Amino acid sequence: MSDQEHSTSHILQSLVVNLIIAATKGVAAVFTKSGAMLAEALHSSADCLNQLFLLIGVKQARRKPDPSHPLGYGRATYFWSFLVALMLFTGGGVFSIYEGIHKLAEPEAVERVWLGIAILLFSLLLEGWSTFSNVRDLNARRGATPFWQYLRTTKDADLVVVFGENSAASLGLVFALAALVLAAVTGDGRWDGAGSLLVGLVLVAVAIFLATEIKSLLLGESAAPEVERAVRQVAGETHEIDRVLSLITLQQGPGEVLVAVKLAFAYKVDIDAACATINGFEERLRELRPDVRWCFVEPDLPRIASSRSVTGVGA
Repeated sequence: MSDQEHSTSHILQSLVVNLIIAATKGVAAVFTKSGAMLAEALHSSADCLNQLFLLIGVKQARRKPDPSHPLGYGRATYFWSFLVALMLFTGGGVFSIYEGIHKLAEPEAVERVWLGIAILLFSLLLEGWSTFSNVRDLNARRGATPFWQYLRTTKDADLVVVFGENSAASLGLVFALAALVLAAVTGDGRWDGAGSLLVGLVLVAVAIFLATEIKSLLLGESAAPEVERAVRQVAGETHEIDRVLSLITLQQGPGEVLVAVKLAFAYKVDIDAACATINGFEERLRELRPDVRWCFVEPDLPRIASSRSVTGVGA
C-alpha cells in the first residue's frame, strides 16, 4: 500500500462507520424521543461531513507545486482539518449543549428505551472498533514517543483529527447510554438532558484541542526535532563543513519539510568544490529524512564564519 493510499484509508473507514451510525441513531432518536440520542445522531452526521472535508484536504495537498504556490499545497490538509474542528465545535458540541439545557428545563419521558440501548450498543461497537484502528495506526507511527506527546507534536493532522472525532464519539456514546438507562429507570427525563449536555462538553473540549494544535501548523510550525538532528549529523559527517551556523525547518504539510541552512566551510574551496559539497550534503540528508522536500543551503567562508556566533535559528 502506498503512502497516499494509507493516508486516506483511516478517513474512508471512519466515513463508512459514521454513515451507518448516523442513520441508525437518527431512527432511534425519532422513536425514543431522546435528546441525548438526537445529539448523537447530529454528531455522527456532522462527522460524515468532516470526513469529506478531510478527503478534500488530502486531495488538494497532493497537487504539484506551480508558479503561484512554489512550495506546493501541503498546508491544505491543515486548513480543512481546522474546518473540521470548527464543525465539531458548532455542529456537534454547541447544539448538543443547547439540546441538553433544553431537556433539563423541559424534561420529556423517553420511549422505546430498548431500541435506543440496542442502537447505542451497536454504535459503540462500531466506534470502538474504528477508534482502536486509529490507535493502532498512531502506535505504528509514534515509535518510542509517548502516546499523548505524539498527539501534541505529530504533523499528521488528518490522523489526529480522525482519532479525536472517534474517541469523542465513543465517550459520548457511553454518556448517552448511561443517560438513557438512568432516564428509563428513574422516570426522570432530566437524566437524558444531562447526557446530551455531557456529550456536548466532550465535543467542545476535543474541538478546542484539535483547533489549537492545527492552528500552530497553519501558522508555520517547525519540523520534528529529528529533522534538525539529521541536518547536524550530516554536517558533522561532511569533512568540508565546519559547523551549522543557522538552521530553519518548516513543516509544509504531512510528510513535506522545508530546510534552510547556512553552513560554515572548514576551509576555502572553489565554486565547483562548494557545489559538490552542497549537493552531497543534500543527497545524504534526504537519505536520512525522505520527508525533506526542499533544501536551501547557504555556504559561508571560514574567516567570516569564525567571527560570528553560532545560532540555532535565523539567518
